[in-house]
Amino acid sequence: MAAEPKLNDANLEALCDILGATDSGLTGNEIGRYLRECAIEDPEPTITKRRRLFAALRQRQNRDGCANSVLAFVKRVMDPVRYVGNRDYFDRKRTEVNTVLAFSGLTVTEDGRLLRATAARTLSDAEAAANALRRSLIERKVHPDVITFCRAELLVDNYFHAVFEATKSVAEKLRDRAGRTSDGAALVDEALALGQAGVPRLAFNSLRSESERSEHTGLMNLIKGLFGAFRNTTAHAPKIHWKITEQDALDILTTVSLIHRRLDTAVRTHVP
Repeated sequence: MAAEPKLNDANLEALCDILGATDSGLTGNEIGRYLRECAIEDPEPTITKRRRLFAALRQRQNRDGCANSVLAFVKRVMDPVRYVGNRDYFDRKRTEVNTVLAFSGLTVTEDGRLLRATAARTLSDAEAAANALRRSLIERKVHPDVITFCRAELLVDNYFHAVFEATKSVAEKLRDRAGRTSDGAALVDEALALGQAGVPRLAFNSLRSESERSEHTGLMNLIKGLFGAFRNTTAHAPKIHWKITEQDALDILTTVSLIHRRLDTAVRTHVP
């Protein structure tokens, strides 16, 4: 693994303040356990949590000459499996951590991975982008599930993650509404295709007329197109080669809003 540049002391201290926060951070026992799991020495185990964590991570980073061990610790702490049943807490903590990591050109994804991003120079830059996009979407009265993806840490790198996570949310809702576990085009077909019987598992309307059947098929193809054009592209292409402008993001997220609204009112049929 390539050596990751060291986090400066200010960034590292801010990160430790979040992870070791008195009320919402790791417990003393958790700090000790995670440090042991990451093979990081705990030189000051009796001092306050924030200072203890900073002392341990700073010492290891200086010894290594790189941030690899520090980032391994962050990944261990932010592993989403540790937050099963406590999604709101995980989202809040990830937002706080990413606000700090953005200044080092890093971000923790929803699945707990650490990815490189364009380093933010000011907190205001990231927050301004998030607020501007959020205002535009609110003015369009988009679905509330879409607003979730207009957070500052998702907009550090040209709206890439906001669009990626929003398109993933469509698949998640489609799986939930249709009772399926697949993904991508296969999921769309399993949930929405009319099939030989002419009845899908999930119907957007009564399907009684040719116009309604055409509408249903059109919405099905729209979701397929969304996955093919945006979700699959962002999942597999290096983001440095896949830039999304603010206007692109606004248009894509508005389309995602339409799909969310139609999925909310779709009806589960008798098809098993």
